[in-house]
Amino acid sequence: MYILGIDPGSRVMGAALLEVKNRKVNYCFSQTYTFKEKDFFGRLEGIKKSLKELLSKCPPIHHFALESLIFVKNPNSLAKLAQARGVILSEILEKNKAASCFEYAPNLVKNMSSGFGHASKESVALFLRYYLKVESFASTDESDAVAIALCHIFQQRLDSQTQIQPQGDQHVRLY
Repeated sequence: MYILGIDPGSRVMGAALLEVKNRKVNYCFSQTYTFKEKDFFGRLEGIKKSLKELLSKCPPIHHFALESLIFVKNPNSLAKLAQARGVILSEILEKNKAASCFEYAPNLVKNMSSGFGHASKESVALFLRYYLKVESFASTDESDAVAIALCHIFQQRLDSQTQIQPQGDQHVRLY
């Protein structure tokens, strides 16, 4: 079973693919995407193109996990992030109609991957490097995407031989 974790952003996006096989989590790859266009709508188009390319290279994805929206001081930033997530979800659902999408709060992602909901990004990345035996990550957006996918695995207790077993209301199933 393959899980794609995405750390959404309108300027930088992280993506990571993990596999669960025989109760073992395997790191497949992770990547950082940077969108440098000054025009916001140009960045949205870049997100769509990047996802289209990513999904064409991936094996069939069973589950997608994204980080949920968080409170920010600037409403414009929140609106742009929400629009970027909309493009991401639209592309994912268009290309993978059989896949399920889930979202997780940032504090839950940190708690599941480091044991502390307010852990630093560096602490989370360090745990992931040891747990998944990865040399390094190119950015914190990339390690966040890995943490989101791993959070989904831990939260759902996924196994290639079993069905999803939700654990309470700490996550939201989008579709």
